[in-house]
Amino acid sequence: MRILCVDDEPLALEMLEEAVREAKPDADVKAFRKQSELLAEAQQNGCDIAFLDIHMRGMNGVELAKKLKEVNPKMNIIFVTGYDEYTGDAMRLRASGYVMKPVTKEKLEEELRELRFPIAPKSNALLKVQCFGNFDVFTPDGTPVHFERSKSKEVFAYLVHRHGSSCTVKEIAAALFEDEPYDSKQQAYLQKIFSAMMKSLKKLGAEKVVNKSYNSMSVNVSLIDCDYYRFLELDAGAVNAYQSEYMSQYYWADFYFEDYS
Repeated sequence: MRILCVDDEPLALEMLEEAVREAKPDADVKAFRKQSELLAEAQQNGCDIAFLDIHMRGMNGVELAKKLKEVNPKMNIIFVTGYDEYTGDAMRLRASGYVMKPVTKEKLEEELRELRFPIAPKSNALLKVQCFGNFDVFTPDGTPVHFERSKSKEVFAYLVHRHGSSCTVKEIAAALFEDEPYDSKQQAYLQKIFSAMMKSLKKLGAEKVVNKSYNSMSVNVSLIDCDYYRFLELDAGAVNAYQSEYMSQYYWADFYFEDYS
């Protein structure tokens, strides 16, 4: 979880940062005295929660919140202030919370329990999937998953890439083998690849991650904790993790993230 804080008063900022760290000791917390620096950090590395003092010189907290919502509409904005004249504006921005000074750990914990956009890991995920950089698959405890055939892993990567959309055998063949003829020999080879993939998943008790029907298959996205899926949801950690590389070992994925490079 990435939390950013801003207040142009040094002592108030120090108290806010300390209270945030006490309320969320496992979070990545950064504090700023300048609104422009916080905005730049959110644009570059993402942000899950922003604690904004409202009454600041220059750009006030409400104006800053509008710019942050352009970066990520699902960012949780919590306003911190000793005044109440901006309450209406703050609520119209669909803020997650509003904390009156003096800031305390207890006040922040109360607001963090009631976030408008909750931040929680997938407790039901059967697999963790990494798409940024090289494609890799892990068990929930972080152990790398071994696929008996490299092409089985590639098929699974393609299914993940399709984000739950149903893929026909012919579509998968076109991605994996490009211009090679789609004949009976290739179809038989694909069935061996599919079988090996399911065997590897079944060993882990994760066979339900793949939905199979006649001549097609897809992934069950609800059973996967995936950096690519989190990126699409504007999760700050996933946005920060993306370094212009997506499933680097597969040529068919080369073009996919070029707009984000």
